[in-house]
Formats: sequence, structure tokens, C-alpha cells
Amino acid sequence: MDKIWLVIQREYLARVKKKSFLLATLITPLIFPAIMGVFVWISLEDKSSQALRIIEVVDENKMFFLESSEQYAFSFSDTNLEEGKKMVLDGNRYGFLYIPEFNLEDPSGIVFYGEDNPSINLISYLENNLGKKIEEQRLFESGIDPKIINEVRTRVGIKSITLDDQGEETVNDATVNYALGFLTGILIYIFIFVYGNQIMQGVIEEKSSRIVEILVSSLKPFQLMLGKIVGIGAVGLTQFLIWVLLIGTLSTIVIGYLGMQMPQQTAMEMANPEFTNSMPQSDVSEILQVISGIDFLGLVLSFLFYFLGGYLLYGALFAAIGSAVEAPSEAQQFMFPVTIPLIVAYMGLFVFVLNDPDSNTSFWLSVIPLTSPIAMMGRISYGVPWTDLALSMSLLIGGFLFTTWMAGKIYRIGILMHGTKPSYKVLWKWIRTSQ
Repeated sequence: MDKIWLVIQREYLARVKKKSFLLATLITPLIFPAIMGVFVWISLEDKSSQALRIIEVVDENKMFFLESSEQYAFSFSDTNLEEGKKMVLDGNRYGFLYIPEFNLEDPSGIVFYGEDNPSINLISYLENNLGKKIEEQRLFESGIDPKIINEVRTRVGIKSITLDDQGEETVNDATVNYALGFLTGILIYIFIFVYGNQIMQGVIEEKSSRIVEILVSSLKPFQLMLGKIVGIGAVGLTQFLIWVLLIGTLSTIVIGYLGMQMPQQTAMEMANPEFTNSMPQSDVSEILQVISGIDFLGLVLSFLFYFLGGYLLYGALFAAIGSAVEAPSEAQQFMFPVTIPLIVAYMGLFVFVLNDPDSNTSFWLSVIPLTSPIAMMGRISYGVPWTDLALSMSLLIGGFLFTTWMAGKIYRIGILMHGTKPSYKVLWKWIRTSQ
């Protein structure tokens, strides 16, 4: 154990003391707020300096009226099609909307002409407004007053309450659960990929420089592999925590300077009695109930477990790949089967887990060790039975022990092999070797 601890210290200190680590750790948190600040500044400048875009509208039906907005103004005329196009080409109009005479049951043939491709927001605005006008006209021709329809339309809000085995009620919000599952799952995905590759690169560098031959003379290859995995993982965890603190602080400063509000500022205002008194009491109560219903302690502990468990599981595989090859280019053929489960977990998080956390597909994704670190975080945000969580954690621990054992066999032989290009058949032979 002392030898493994020495390897961990060596890997950790060797990387933390590098200028590249310090630069990446300090510059990366500056990049995100800087990029965010630039785009927010550009957006604010666009809103303040953007000229009103005029769209010429020709309505052969004489029944449509489009309301102007802050960005677009609509001018109605009897201009023919060719003259409307010429107005656009001459720069007199941003766009030309031609509405031919049509049957209300089949409103086809509407065309928008412009020199630039219109934004999806503009097309959606036009389609929604024209569709609404057509619906109102059809209701009117059917003898139904559209005003009555608008008056009886009612917005329904459904409060989501979860019942536990003791019958206790917990208010939750699907949007919040989705956001928490999305954020934690993606963080684990990125961490495994970035620092797993660092393990592989580190093993390849030591193997090519022959330093490893000196190291294995005083400790077992398995001890060296385990120490390297844990040491680089500690570096990643340190860097991640620094990034969280710096990005959060700098983002607050940048957004505050531009006159916008961070979520924590909004939460503080909501806690202010003056703010809560101005809001409907039911809305304030529901927001507070949703926040209080989130098990932050359980979420953080689960994140740390899957964060470390997933890294250790895949870290062993990346270390085995690094020991089997002599250059990063040779590692590509072995990277493919390792990265497939990560990609499956990533896609499954969006397609299955976050949309339906209780489905059979979500269950299996969250218990299979190769996909559970990412998929289970999506389920935990919604709430997961303790039996599923216990099964998933047990299998992840077992999966880590198995991959470490298997990777150790490859590492023991591959770390000292030079001048050969191993294949899958050779790797399988190394795994089967009992010595």
C-alpha cells in the first residue's frame, strides 16, 4: 500500500507542478466567462443598434393583419410579385411575404422572399400568426365567435407530487429534475473521456521513455497501474473543483457587470419578503416546496460515487490500452470498443433516461457498469428506488474490480513489450495468462 501511495503522490505532484496544468486550470475558467460575456455584449449591442426590418406583405385574400414587433414591421400593399421581389433586391425591404388567394381548408402557396436566409424565429412567428388568423376565420364562417373560443381557453397547471412508502408527499418539478440529470451526467461523461485519455497518454510516454522499466523493478506492475489511475484522478478532481469555483465566481462578475442576474441572485430576491409579497402566495410556496424536496446531499454523494466509480472503471481500461501500444496512433483500434459504451450511455441519457426514467431501457442502462455512471445520474435526479441504486452501485464496484483485474493482466505484460503491434488475439492471450 505504501508503494501505491508513493506512485499516487508522484503522479499527482508531477502533473500539478507542470506549467501546462497551472495554465489550463487558470485560463480555462477565464475562457468561459469571456466567451459568455462577448456573446451577451454582442446580443445587447444588436438589440440597441439593430435597425427595424420592414417586410412587405401582399395579401390576395384581404383578410390577414400581422402586428409589428420590436424587430420587424409589416407594410401591406397591392404590389405585384415581381415588384415585391425587386424591393427586396434593391434593399428597400428586408423581406417580401406573398399570400396568394387560397381555400381556408388548404392554406398553401404562401412564400417569403428575402436576400438572407430568414431566422427560424421569424418563420415561426409568421406561421403561428397566419395559422391563428386562418383558424379564427374558419370559426367565424362556421358561425362560432372566435372571441368566445379565446375566453374559454384555460391554461392548466399540474403540480407533481411524489409519494414514498410511508405516504409522505414531496413536491417536484420535471424541468428541474431534467436539468440536474443532464448536468451531472454530462460532467461525468466529459471527465471520463478527458482524464481517461490522460492516463493512456501517460502510460505511453513512460513506456516509450523506458522509465517504466526502472519503476517495475521496485514495485509490481499492478501497483504502478493503480497508483497512476488514482493519482491522475486526483489531479482531475482538483482541477474540476478549482474550475467550479473560478467559473462560478467569474461568471457572476461578468453577468453582474452586464446588468444581468445569476440564478443565485434571483433566489436571494425571491427570499426577500418584499418580493414574495408581490408574488401570488401559491407560486412562492410551490417554488420553496420544489427546492426543499430536492435531496441535495443524496445527489452530491451519488454524483461523487459515480464520478469516481466511472473514472476508475474506464481508467483501468485506458491504462491497459496505453500499456499495449507504443504510440497514440496505434491506440485507435483499441479505443473503439471502450468508447462505444460511453457513447451509448450519453445518447441513452437523452433519448431514454431523462424522458422516461422508469422504463426498462433506463433501468438496464443505469445498472450495467459500463453505462451506469452516466445513466444513473439521470434517474437519481427524478428519484430512484433504493433497490435499483444499491444494485447499480454493487455492479459498478464489481465492474471496476473486474476491469482492473483484466487490465492488470494486460498491463503486466504489455508495459514491458516493445517492437510489437498487439492485436485483439494477443490481448486475449495476455488476459488468459495465469502467471
